Amino acid sequence: MPLPERERQEFLAEPHVAALSVSAGDARAPLTVPIWYQYRPGGEVWVLTGAGSRKAELITAAGRFSLMIDRTEPTTRYVTVEGAISRIEPGTDAQMAELAHRYLPADAAERYLEFARHNLGDHVAVFMRPQHWLSADMGSF
Repeated sequence: MPLPERERQEFLAEPHVAALSVSAGDARAPLTVPIWYQYRPGGEVWVLTGAGSRKAELITAAGRFSLMIDRTEPTTRYVTVEGAISRIEPGTDAQMAELAHRYLPADAAERYLEFARHNLGDHVAVFMRPQHWLSADMGSF
């Protein structure tokens, strides 16, 4: 059963790891990778990725991407969103910290941020306003 708009937006706003998919061109399946994301109901979804990564190149070329979020407890539920890129801008330390603290306990977030500063290089923040939604709560099985 599809989720009402409010419920699907609230579910997307929870800190789930998403599967990001973007066209990889002719004769290739879409690139699909796990990714941290941020979303507030009614707003844009954004992700961080390496500035020179294949993911960034494909997202820029395609002009759009999709995210799929799911869970199996306490009920089987999923939300997918797809849309055009609204903007790409240089990623910031504040955005990296926001995502790290969204997904990790405080001490682990700080260790991750230290690692990221020394090993991950420049990032871009990619923003998308969801244009197409699919969702369902299939209950407990």
